[in-house]
Amino acid sequence: MKTARRISVLLLATLALAACSSEPDDDDDGNGVPSGWIRGAYSSRGADYVDRADPASKVADEIDGNTSAVARLTDGDKVFLRYRDDIVGISPLATGRGSLIEIADYRTGYHRWRTHVGSAWPDPDSAAFRGGGPGSGK
Repeated sequence: MKTARRISVLLLATLALAACSSEPDDDDDGNGVPSGWIRGAYSSRGADYVDRADPASKVADEIDGNTSAVARLTDGDKVFLRYRDDIVGISPLATGRGSLIEIADYRTGYHRWRTHVGSAWPDPDSAAFRGGGPGSGK
């Protein structure tokens, strides 16, 4: 009887640990944008973030290096990183030094930056659009 109880306790403990380790996180949900990491690595400016020293290309390398984007697009001095459900737009600050980092859900970001990403990334309003991640909308 003691052996059966020990096995039950071990099984329950294992299941509890597995449940805790599989809780969703905004940084680890199947190629989600690393918003928590961005929040910790860059200064907040309202809803956006700022790197006061580095150009957009370097900031994009840092973010993409932390969590690989599904796609990356450079248009002039702006860089766009596409994640499963979001777009990260990185552009130069008006001061000429540093970068502004904006995070938008895919639909909002696509419409906002359509002139930059519209010819390369799928329109979320088209009938052919099936979402961003593996298995979504299929």
